[in-house]
Amino acid sequence: MQFERIIKPQIEEKFSKGKAIILVGPRQVGKTTLLQEILKNKDFLFLNGDDPTVRQLLKEPNTKEIQNIIGKKNYIFIDEAQRIENVGLTSKIITDLFPNVQLLLSGSSAFDLNNQINEPLTGRKWEFQLFPISWAEMENTVGYLEARQQLNLRLIYGMYPEVLTSIGSEKEVLKELVSSYLYKDVLALSGIRKAEVLDKLLRALAFQVGSEVSYNELAQLVGIDKNTISNYIDLLCKAYVVFKLPSFSKNLRNEIKTNQKIFFYDNGVRNAIIGNLNFLESRADKGALWENFLMAERLKVLRYTKSEARMYFWRTIRQQEIDYVEENAEEIKGFEFKFNPKAKTKIPKLFGETYKTTVKVVNTENFSEFVGMG
Repeated sequence: MQFERIIKPQIEEKFSKGKAIILVGPRQVGKTTLLQEILKNKDFLFLNGDDPTVRQLLKEPNTKEIQNIIGKKNYIFIDEAQRIENVGLTSKIITDLFPNVQLLLSGSSAFDLNNQINEPLTGRKWEFQLFPISWAEMENTVGYLEARQQLNLRLIYGMYPEVLTSIGSEKEVLKELVSSYLYKDVLALSGIRKAEVLDKLLRALAFQVGSEVSYNELAQLVGIDKNTISNYIDLLCKAYVVFKLPSFSKNLRNEIKTNQKIFFYDNGVRNAIIGNLNFLESRADKGALWENFLMAERLKVLRYTKSEARMYFWRTIRQQEIDYVEENAEEIKGFEFKFNPKAKTKIPKLFGETYKTTVKVVNTENFSEFVGMG
C-alpha cells in the first residue's frame, strides 16, 4: 500500500529554485521512500550516509572531487545525511557552485542535522518535516469507511507506515521499531549512555499523557536530577519521540503559567513503551489515547499547512481546564476532547468570556475537520 504524502507537491514545487531541499523527521516514517518516489522519473544520484565509503567521500571534498562524484547528474539525494561529517559545508559547495544540480538531503535526527546544516546553508535551503502517516493521508488512501473502521486500531497501534501495512503483525513491528530505532539517535548523538534511564523516563511520560508533568516528580521517579530530566526531554523532542504542550496564559491572575503537558508523536510508540497493546475495549486509558491521537494529528495538520498557529492547554488554579487552545494571530480557539460522543462536557464559562471565543467538543463522531479532513 502506497500512501500519498501531503507534502509531496510542496517539495516538488521547490525544485530548481537554487536551494537545497532538506527532509527531517523520525526514523521509519518514509522519508527515503517519499524522496525516491519524487525522483523516480529523474536521473538521480543516491548517496547513503550509512555507507562508510560515502561518509569518507563527502567528509571534506574539494570542488573537483565533488564534480567527479556528481558527474552528469542533475539530482543528488543524500540519505541519512546526519551521519556525514561536515555535510553542511559539502552541501553549501554543491548549492553554490553547481546551480544546475538539485540537492536533496534527508535525516532522522533533527538536532544533529540542523546543527550541521543551519549555518552553512543559511538562505540556501527549504526545510520540510515528515511525520508518521496522518489521518488525512490514510483516509485519502483507504477511503472514509475503512479509515473509520480502523480508528480503534489506530489508537492502539499508531500510524507508522510499516505498522499500517503489516496487518496482523502490528505488535511485532512496533516492538522492533521501539527497541531498534526509538533510542538510536538520542543515545548515539546526545552523549546519553544509560538506556535504562531513558526507558524509565519514557515510561513515566507515557503514563502521564494528557496530564501536566512535574520535572521534580519525574526526577524522583527516574532517579536523576531535575536538570538532567529537562535535558533528556529536550533531546526526546528533538528526536521526534515526544513534543511539549505549554500552558496558555494572557489575562487572568489565576491561570497556570509555567506547566506543560507532554505528548507522543505516535500512539503505537507510546503503547509499546508501556508494554500495553491490548484492544481498546479493555483499557482504562481511552481518554489519554484519544487526547494523544488528536494532539499528534493536529500537530501534523499545522506543520504540513505551514500554519503559524500555536498550541497550548489552559488551566486555572481552581482546576478549570480546556484540553487544547489554538492561537493564530488574534484568533483563539478552544477544544475539549471526549472519546465518547455521549459523554457530558462541562465547559468553563470563564475561558469563553475572557477570550471572546467558543469551545468545541471533539469526539469520535465529529473529529474529521480537526484532523485535516474538513
